[in-house]
Amino acid sequence: MKAGLLSIGVNICRFVVALTFIFSGYVKAIDPLGTQYKISDYLQAVGLGGILPGIATLSLSVFLSALEFFIGILLLFAINRRIISRIALAFMTVMTAVTFWLWVADPISDCGCFGDAIHLTNGQTLLKNLVLLGCSIVIAWKPLRMVRFISKSNQWIVKNYTALFVILSSVGCLYDLPIFDFRPYHIGANIPEGMAIPDDAEQPEFETTFIMEKEGVRKEFTLDNYPDSTWTFVDSKSIQVKEGYVPPIHDFSITTQEGEDITEEVVNRQGYTFLLIAPHIEEASDTNFGEIDQLYEYAQGKGYPFYCLTASGEEAIDRWRDLTGAEYPFCTTDEITLKTIIRSNPGLMLVKDGTVIRKWSHNRLPVIETAHFTVPLEKFEIGKMPQDSVPQKILTILVWFALPLFLLTLADRTWAWTQWLRRKPTAKEDANKIIKDTPTEN
Repeated sequence: MKAGLLSIGVNICRFVVALTFIFSGYVKAIDPLGTQYKISDYLQAVGLGGILPGIATLSLSVFLSALEFFIGILLLFAINRRIISRIALAFMTVMTAVTFWLWVADPISDCGCFGDAIHLTNGQTLLKNLVLLGCSIVIAWKPLRMVRFISKSNQWIVKNYTALFVILSSVGCLYDLPIFDFRPYHIGANIPEGMAIPDDAEQPEFETTFIMEKEGVRKEFTLDNYPDSTWTFVDSKSIQVKEGYVPPIHDFSITTQEGEDITEEVVNRQGYTFLLIAPHIEEASDTNFGEIDQLYEYAQGKGYPFYCLTASGEEAIDRWRDLTGAEYPFCTTDEITLKTIIRSNPGLMLVKDGTVIRKWSHNRLPVIETAHFTVPLEKFEIGKMPQDSVPQKILTILVWFALPLFLLTLADRTWAWTQWLRRKPTAKEDANKIIKDTPTEN
């Protein structure tokens, strides 16, 4: 009875850790640039910002996400039970120590454990990791209690297919854009609505302290214990003690090179607007500038505004103009906002009536032939909201990854069952064996 309960407990812990690792690893794997930004934040927090080149942090992003996903799948299938349970325990030990530091020092407000899919406070993250650490300890204590889903002879298929799938997912989303967009500027998001603050929204709270002086002695008072008129006011200071409602889109602004704020004009405009997004124009890919210039020509001919939003300075912008012959206007926007809008440098976003309807990586820019420059955008597929929905994307992943593994597991278990049936002795064979083994009298 105790052995049975122990096995149930170990397998429950195994599923909790495995499914968390799979989800966490995948949502980061499909957003390698976002994970790279978070790694850079961690390095900056410990005073090592800029110590690693971009290619190193990007490679680390892909590797860590793939490793987490890989560990989760191997735990789920109970493959290499001893070693994978120890790796999971080591992984959770390190991550728990990191999140304990985050909880104490608070250098970063969001650990990025689940990418942009789920945001947790540092306290919530620590609690989550403590639970996972406890489950990992149980798994590492009794790894052989984990029930295998697939025989040893076929485990190599699961391992290689998983590694190939998660690496190709990262590479594909790096070349194009993340298959799932959890950020406030996702396709279908209305920017003005995302910036709005409801009338009944919770307001921030501040605490004001007054510095007063009397007979050469200075003391601090609040409104609750404000002193009488014999005290002389010296200074005051206010600190925020409670954060109010923060809209999903709260740092979006567009300023022209002349210093004019055109944010309201752009987001409230009725009709189409092209926004070329380049957080750092000096680091942007210039391999497809011809397609960008062609789109600008088309937009200019049809009267659609076309802006390039960047956080770079005049020198970098002038160098880009010299290199690509760009004639479109440049505007300044916050770097973090631009990185949040699109995971590409440059990337293109099409807005209609304030709503994001299309986003493209610089590797997937739309092409409008010169002969079609007179055709309005409404007539093109790119001028309409895409039809691929989240359920369709999830179904695609299930078909390409989960279904093959399920069929492999089903075939493996069926084969193992038939082999067991062949080895199982019949009742007649059992009886003959008993008679044969019974000693006879001489």
